[in-house]
Amino acid sequence: MTEIKNSISGLIAIMARLRDPDRGCPWDLEQDFTTIAPYTIEEAYEVAAAVADNDMAELKDELGDLLFQVVFHARLAEEQGHFDFADVVAAISDKMVRRHPHVFEDAEYRSAEQQTVAWEQQKAEERQQKNPDASALDGMTAGLPALIRAVKLQQRAARVGFDWPDSAGVLDKLNEEMAELSHELDRASKDDNNSARISEEFGDMMFVYANLARHLKIDPETALRAANHKFEQRFRKVEQLAKIQDKSLENMTLTAMDQLWDEVKAQEGETPPASFAETPV
Repeated sequence: MTEIKNSISGLIAIMARLRDPDRGCPWDLEQDFTTIAPYTIEEAYEVAAAVADNDMAELKDELGDLLFQVVFHARLAEEQGHFDFADVVAAISDKMVRRHPHVFEDAEYRSAEQQTVAWEQQKAEERQQKNPDASALDGMTAGLPALIRAVKLQQRAARVGFDWPDSAGVLDKLNEEMAELSHELDRASKDDNNSARISEEFGDMMFVYANLARHLKIDPETALRAANHKFEQRFRKVEQLAKIQDKSLENMTLTAMDQLWDEVKAQEGETPPASFAETPV
C-alpha cells in the first residue's frame, strides 16, 4: 500500500476508488466541477499562506491538497469522456516546452524581463491562432480575485500601448478618482439614492490603485497582505496594552485608543509624523 500511496498512479487510483459508484465515498460521489472549484481556490490560497509563513511542513501538506484537486478535476473529466490526468500532464508539458524556446531550442534572451515579454507574446500568438479576432483582453479568467485581475487587465492593455508612460500620470488619475469619490460622498447627504455611484467611484479608485502598484512594480496582493498582517499584529498589541491597564477597548474613546496605537508604533521604532494625526495603519 505504501508504494501505491507514494506514486501519482497510486493517487489516481485512490481518486478512482473514492468515485467508485458502488464502493466509493458518498461525499466524493456527490461532487462535480462546480462544487469542487471553490475548494481548489481555497487550497491554492493555503499554499500561498504556507509560503508566506515559510512553513515547509505545512507547504508539503498544502501542495498535496492542491495536487489532489487537480486529480479530482481530471477524474471528473475522465468520467465524462473529456480527458484524463495523463492528458493534463501532456498538455502542460507541451506548453512549457513551447513557451521556453531558450531552454529547449536555440532562442536566447538577455534578461528575465525580455523572457517575460517573449512569454506573453507567445501566449498572445496562441490566442490569435484560436481566434483571429481575439481581443487583447481575451482569456482573462473571470474568477481571479478582483485586485489580481485588475493588474492583469492593465498589463494586457499596456502591451498594445494603452498605458501611462510613468507613475506620475497614474498619481494624477488617482487624485482625480479620489476627488470624484469625495464629490459623491458630499452628495450622499442630499441624495440617499447615490450609493451605486459611490460604489462605482470607489471601484474606479481601487482600479487606479492597482495600476499604480503595477507601475511601481509592487504586487498589490502581497502589499495588502503585509498591511493586513501589520495591522493585525499592532491591534493585538493595543488589546494587550489595554488589558495591562485594566481597560476595555469597547469602553475607551478613539483618542485613548489612538494613544495606545502610537505607543505600539513607538515600541516598534516608528514615530508618527508630527504634522498630522495619523489614521491607524
